[in-house]
Amino acid sequence: MSSIRQSKIEAAIQGELSVLLQRLSSEVCLGAMVSVTVVRVTKDLSIAKCYLSVFAHPDPKEVLKCIQTNQGKIRGQIGIRLKNLRKIPSLSFYIDDSMEYASKIDQLLKGND
Repeated sequence: MSSIRQSKIEAAIQGELSVLLQRLSSEVCLGAMVSVTVVRVTKDLSIAKCYLSVFAHPDPKEVLKCIQTNQGKIRGQIGIRLKNLRKIPSLSFYIDDSMEYASKIDQLLKGND
């Protein structure tokens, strides 16, 4: 369970990351639409795990790889926007496959009717 401070930092990073990925979509996201679904920050506020959903691109793993390559640039831009944080957490990016998993479960349930 995250503290109030962690929750506020998670929400701030998620909001800024969403805006940043939308603004830099052509160069960082290979033109794909990327949505930040969840951000989880560790208790010591040193690492932020960012879960992304990738739309409108045939290979989401390729988009993830490009985002990971530009991780330093993204972290720097977030640091500029979130000036009230002393230290910006290190960002690690993951594909959020919860929508795909839910769709698979839904299909299985419909198949059993």
